[in-house]
Amino acid sequence: MGESFHEQLRVDSRFLKSDQRLDTELVDKLILQLNRIYLQILTDKEASKFRDLDVPTCIRLAELLSHLQDKGEEACREFYRALHLHVEDVYFSLPTRLRLRDSGEPVGPIPSPTDRYVINDHSPFFFLSCFSVAVGAALLYYYGESKQVSGSSSALGLAAMGLSRKVRDVLI
Repeated sequence: MGESFHEQLRVDSRFLKSDQRLDTELVDKLILQLNRIYLQILTDKEASKFRDLDVPTCIRLAELLSHLQDKGEEACREFYRALHLHVEDVYFSLPTRLRLRDSGEPVGPIPSPTDRYVINDHSPFFFLSCFSVAVGAALLYYYGESKQVSGSSSALGLAAMGLSRKVRDVLI
């Protein structure tokens, strides 16, 4: 992506200020998102200033956009993320998004390392080996119970697995 979020917000500001879809409720949602999630971007005092209903929405939005540009790149990126989350149709109709879509570059927000959550980074073989160990332990326990020649056959099955006496007591 060639342009920074700061530069994109500078370009998109005129469009955002004139867009009628950004009503009072949506602007409040954006402010609350930036305030609740990212306190370093928008403090409680700043959020209450931008949420003042005595000031027209277009002026509050213009002040918010200039404030975010003053805060820097991270604040601009988080604004785009909040805009994408709450007002997707406005987000995808921004001039910079339309230009990116026409150029063939990815249109969605760039995921940061904190946005990506890896559920399982192991290979399928790891899963199969864990599953095999569980099935093997279940089979040892099952067949150890059914062939009780002596009272210690299940303990022998667990001893074959190499488990200590305390672990055997817990499992039995």
